[in-house]
Amino acid sequence: QVQLVESGGGLVQPGGSLRLSCAASGITLRSYAMSWYRQAPGKERELVATITGAGGSTTYPDSVKGRFTISRDIVKNTVSLQMNSLKPEDTAIYYCYTRLGYRNYWGQGTQVTVSS
Repeated sequence: QVQLVESGGGLVQPGGSLRLSCAASGITLRSYAMSWYRQAPGKERELVATITGAGGSTTYPDSVKGRFTISRDIVKNTVSLQMNSLKPEDTAIYYCYTRLGYRNYWGQGTQVTVSS
């Protein structure tokens, strides 16, 4: 049974930083890609970062490139998202995600609010 549990969200001022964490169980991070998505009110869910399984390569959309960094800890089986230079438009619920075969797995989400 795959479980993903996010933590680390909160309220931060524009220009500030937050670090999100996703604790994964039932999955080996070396074998599967992991991603972070976000969904703002009234908007579609958006991919913000991916780290591949075997090589640990990372990709980001232009909206967060240079500000967000995804990483993983193989020993702790966690995936993190370091978010710097946060903007009000980064406000959203952030979700951890993976896919095994034809099944999608999502965490419960963690709220990030960027506001002064």
